[in-house]
Amino acid sequence: MNLTERESKVIYLLAYGKKNDEIGKELNISAHTVKAHLESIYEKLEVGNRVQAVIRAVQLNIIDIKNIELQTHLNTVQI
Repeated sequence: MNLTERESKVIYLLAYGKKNDEIGKELNISAHTVKAHLESIYEKLEVGNRVQAVIRAVQLNIIDIKNIELQTHLNTVQI
């Protein structure tokens, strides 16, 4: 399964629970462009929604959920 570099970034941010507008701001693209990337990702991963896309990406080792869990935890720890 080959995702483009941009699609990989989108799916990674999606796994963090980011919304389309948040993903767009982070990647400096419009929410409309994010939606287009998501549609391409759904087609490539043969899924129908965001949750399924993240689950499938983890199953295919496209994203490493352990790194996401650790980073999410670190982001919630107050220093």
